[in-house]
Amino acid sequence: ERLQTAVPFRFERRDKTFRKTHNNNLFYKKQYIATMADNKLRCVVVLRLESSGSTMIAKYDHAGKTETSSGSKLYGDSDKDFATAIQEAVAKDPPGSGGNGFGGFKVVQSDIHQLVYGSDESGICVAVITGTRYPSRVAIKMLQELYTQFQDRFGGDAAMAPTNSLTKKAKELLSGECKKYEDPSNVDKAQKVMGQVDSVKGQMQDNIAGMLKNTERAESLAEKSDQLNEQASVFKKKAVDLKKQMRWKNLKMTIILVLVIIGAILIIVVPLVVKK
Repeated sequence: ERLQTAVPFRFERRDKTFRKTHNNNLFYKKQYIATMADNKLRCVVVLRLESSGSTMIAKYDHAGKTETSSGSKLYGDSDKDFATAIQEAVAKDPPGSGGNGFGGFKVVQSDIHQLVYGSDESGICVAVITGTRYPSRVAIKMLQELYTQFQDRFGGDAAMAPTNSLTKKAKELLSGECKKYEDPSNVDKAQKVMGQVDSVKGQMQDNIAGMLKNTERAESLAEKSDQLNEQASVFKKKAVDLKKQMRWKNLKMTIILVLVIIGAILIIVVPLVVKK
């Protein structure tokens, strides 16, 4: 089944890909994948499900408040936003029966997003879209808390509220919940522990990398030391050879000098002896 929205974003249940349609052509947006496959909140909406469809009675675009790209929103403009995409996706695949309370949760994932939503028996549906790394259990906890507070404040108006009529009134509530649950580790002990584990893991990896780097440096120093020892041995051998050469040269000079002196003496003494 393919759940197609009215905005230029598409959830596909079969191959679980998320594409952007432009001029009737589908193409992958690698930039979106690299940017949005994270653990951030995008948008939260409150819908009233009816037999003929659904009515969006309140919405809050949390991503549009914090993330921009080249001066424009990453997730659409004033005419095309995630809230509309959520509404159409929920209409195509409504949540299960909540029984006597809020429940019937469903989680629909694409390569870079997940949509989490649930409803009560009267058809009040609360939905949130996040990055795929956002824990779904934390998203469900957020929806449960948001539903309770929304019903306490606006439950009487929600049954008959026109489209977006409660958006401004509920803005403080919706934005407050988004801010509270923006970092999953602040509201989920398991996620906090996982974050600490990841931090320790990263530190250990850094330490191991440092040890390997130090080992490489030690090996490099040892190699340089061996090279210096080899060079010293060569220098010593050359010095010994040079010393032998100089000693032999000095010996030859001494022998030549002695022979010259003896020759001079003979030249002087022999004529004197002959005259006598």
